[in-house]
Amino acid sequence: MTGNRDAQGRDPRGNELGAFLRARREALTPEQAGLPPGTRRRTPGLRRTELALLAGISVEYLARLEQGRDRNPSPQVLGALCDALQLPHDDRAHLRRLLKAADSAFLCSTVPQPAREARPTVRRLLDRLEPTPAVVLNWFGDVVAYTRAYERVMRPLGLLDAEQPSMLRYLFTDPRARRAFPDWDEVADRLVAALHFDLTKEDPALADLVAELSITAGAAFTDRIAAPIRITTGSGVERLAHPTAGALRFSFEALTLPESDGQYLLVQLPADEATATALDRLEGRGPGVLRAVGD
Repeated sequence: MTGNRDAQGRDPRGNELGAFLRARREALTPEQAGLPPGTRRRTPGLRRTELALLAGISVEYLARLEQGRDRNPSPQVLGALCDALQLPHDDRAHLRRLLKAADSAFLCSTVPQPAREARPTVRRLLDRLEPTPAVVLNWFGDVVAYTRAYERVMRPLGLLDAEQPSMLRYLFTDPRARRAFPDWDEVADRLVAALHFDLTKEDPALADLVAELSITAGAAFTDRIAAPIRITTGSGVERLAHPTAGALRFSFEALTLPESDGQYLLVQLPADEATATALDRLEGRGPGVLRAVGD
């Protein structure tokens, strides 16, 4: 045996990852994967050749992963395998944890984290913006601070459920997001395009976030990351489907804070009178407090 490998060239640290992939492969039937059932199957699940075809990787590489002979698959490969195996979010998150556990040296490295707190003056600015929905996000999509009006709008949608809410994680991994944003594809394009700019900085914290979402979100995220870089706009109109306020239309403005903050302020103004009235009703106010900015 040499290094960390056994006599067959397997890496014991990769066994847990390989066992997970094999168990999920054998639990998925060809019919569930949209394939013909075939004949002479030793198990009811997918063959390696079938999973490799669905994921767009070679059979030989899949065998190395399952046998623990390769413990460093790219997040894109694992994302493709998750999609092919039709894994729910909990299983994808577990796979992500297995991958990080197998590479503990990476976890021990010092990784700069984006600021998750707003400066006092920024918080006071948010206070002055009431009763307008407004939120401070950092460049990685973390929700840093927000107005009470923003919370009234977004909490029923599930965005603020997490201890450290993330717009990117919510958008790509929470099924409620696709119901909340009727123009989900446009919102996803805009957020990932904004993330492209930071990718050029080679920030290891950002690389870790991209790796995580490549696994937990799969092709919906990786296809956008792989697409040519797009110029993003800091303003526009966004639709929201609210469970109690109904259909809302916001004219948004994204205002960049000082570079050292690594944050931007997103302000949402009602784009029409119906939205202004719905927001007043949501806040328990009489009509006319918020004015529409016009179509």
